Amino acid sequence: GIVSVGGLILLWEVGRRLKLPGFAAVPAPSEVYEVFAASISEPKFWEHWRASFARVASGFMAAQIVGIPLGLMMAMSRYFHATTFPLLEIMRPIPPLAWVPASIIFWPTTESSIAFVIFLGAFFTVVINVIGSARNIDVRYLRAAQSLGSRPSDIFLRIILPAVLPGIFIGMAVGMGITWEVVVAAEMIAGKSGLGYLTWSSYVGGNYPQIIIGMISIGIAGYISSSLIRLLGRYATPWQRTQ
Repeated sequence: GIVSVGGLILLWEVGRRLKLPGFAAVPAPSEVYEVFAASISEPKFWEHWRASFARVASGFMAAQIVGIPLGLMMAMSRYFHATTFPLLEIMRPIPPLAWVPASIIFWPTTESSIAFVIFLGAFFTVVINVIGSARNIDVRYLRAAQSLGSRPSDIFLRIILPAVLPGIFIGMAVGMGITWEVVVAAEMIAGKSGLGYLTWSSYVGGNYPQIIIGMISIGIAGYISSSLIRLLGRYATPWQRTQ
């Protein structure tokens, strides 16, 4: 990983100095580093980090709290699935960014509208993964448990929940990546703080090195968030670990 990142930075620096196509208008890593060294000492820079993380965390957690139980209910009840899934499928293809204008209109504050868009970014992904994981459970396990007198609560805790946990964490990891994409676009349109707002305001102000800093910060933030989810998933599903 260090070699690949170092090679990319070296290629970027050489390309900028030689003014190769695609690099001529991009600030060199040395320029970006100078601006970054000055930015990290400013509290406002870290305030942008905090604002984006807080928005992602709130919208993402709300999506899990609503999406996981909804997906389990849809997977366990044919009637509920038949009545709910068509509505879900109609709304799911709508890009979260398409909800930004509507959320600004219908939600009372800018923060609530951004949180709603982030919620949508992770919600559909986790619901679909939960439904798919639950429907892939071998029905023979369920029938065997029922024939041995297991209660519904035991079947859920010992068969259904362990079977869907890997799908839940996959959906969470994918959804986390989507939430960072969404929060950046939402902050560009409606925010007054955050990494997306930092990137957009840098473009408007002509501070091109800071645009790169904003982009790299977003990538690092998304990497950290997804890594934490994968780490949590490893501990929550030890039977999934490979040697």
